[in-house]
Amino acid sequence: MTVRQVQLARDVGALDQLSFLLNRMAVETVWSGDFAAATSLIAEAGTVCEATGSRFAPVGAVMLAAFRGREAEAVALIQSIIEQATAEGQGVSVTVAHWVAAVLHNGLGRYEEALAAARQACEHKHVYISMWALPELIEAAARTGNPRIAGDALDRLAGATRAGGTDVGLGIEARSRALLSEAGAAERCYCEAIDRLSRTRRRPDLARTRLLYGEWLRRQRRRRDARDQLRTAFSMFDAMGMEAFAGRARAELRATGERARPRGPGAPEVLTPQEEQIAWLAAEHLTNREIAARLFISASTVEYHLRKIFRKLGVSSRTQLARTLRKDQEAPAQRD
Repeated sequence: MTVRQVQLARDVGALDQLSFLLNRMAVETVWSGDFAAATSLIAEAGTVCEATGSRFAPVGAVMLAAFRGREAEAVALIQSIIEQATAEGQGVSVTVAHWVAAVLHNGLGRYEEALAAARQACEHKHVYISMWALPELIEAAARTGNPRIAGDALDRLAGATRAGGTDVGLGIEARSRALLSEAGAAERCYCEAIDRLSRTRRRPDLARTRLLYGEWLRRQRRRRDARDQLRTAFSMFDAMGMEAFAGRARAELRATGERARPRGPGAPEVLTPQEEQIAWLAAEHLTNREIAARLFISASTVEYHLRKIFRKLGVSSRTQLARTLRKDQEAPAQRD
């Protein structure tokens, strides 16, 4: 629906609506984990705002910065949005700012700060947005020893997710319920959440579920099972560019006695995590469409990244790309 609205606004030149719609589309794209596409949409929204003089709050940009875990950038945007939106009566944007602050602090493991931000977001009257903060509130409350707050938030969340009946909603509810459950019940909830979220485009939420499950397994002294979940979570966070959550996964892996597998020493010095993931899939001779399906991004985004990858590595074909990546991977073994 948003894609159609954006195209219609472009076709008729409705620039006053286009910045809002592009931000809305960027939010959905961040939730899918395609940060490159979200960056492009945010840049276009910024250009429209400059052309029209619009002061619409950059909700897409602040969400992206928080999901990436870039604290300095996110905090500056959060403070700016709260000040601007409060002055101009954009209450929804204030709620968004507090919600993304909760995401940022949960990613950084600062649960007291996440709890405070999530409570502010949940107290706002904008129900549609404030509901997004409930999973953050539950995680932060569970981590800070506030079961009553977490339980009340879970009841509110379940009222909405069960009414909707979607895999996204029920998956996030199951993950949240796991945080407040004991032993077998917690494991069943984590497995249900992974199963449901695996059928959606919510890759960040799926990765976060695997992280929480891995953390729980480690505390149950099931280190081998924990490593499986934590490796997958770290790989997903690393590929998407969710730096803070990747740091949490890396720390948990170290606590199990394993280090997160470093990327190769050559290509990764110039490639972003997502570019490296695409490069390896291309080197395995997957088509752009197949890579897009594997990573839940668009084929045009894959093509965009491949052009950058070829330029950065100085190659012109998938065969040359595969040879370069394998050479980089073999180098440390030869040094050892």
